[in-house]
Amino acid sequence: MAKENPADRKYSKEHEWAKDNGDGTVTMGITDYAQEMLTDIVYVELPAPGKKVRQMETLAVVESVKSVSDVYSPVSGEVTEVNQILENQPELINQDAFGKGWIAKIRMDNPAEMNNLMDAAGYTAFLKEVEH
Repeated sequence: MAKENPADRKYSKEHEWAKDNGDGTVTMGITDYAQEMLTDIVYVELPAPGKKVRQMETLAVVESVKSVSDVYSPVSGEVTEVNQILENQPELINQDAFGKGWIAKIRMDNPAEMNNLMDAAGYTAFLKEVEH
């Protein structure tokens, strides 16, 4: 059973989350629902710090025992930091998708893009539609 989606972040229909750090950057990752659908994550291809990304373009790749999935950037901007622990411990995404399993931090080009994403209630309602 997927954990509750934290209210302090925004969500995409592709199951990424973005948490506004309050300093012009967001921390992002994939949702608990996404890691549950992927099952056991065995590899994460992280973006390079300094990489420029556009909202909803591929940012990273997550490989699980059953599939390979693109991870999309929830906002446009520049990758400032990546979670290098995932290189050796990709299973952190399965264990703590909203915490230690974060993927990257991005300096936003346009913070208003966060308005294109769903809040926790909207994402939870979206998941109910997807599941039925």
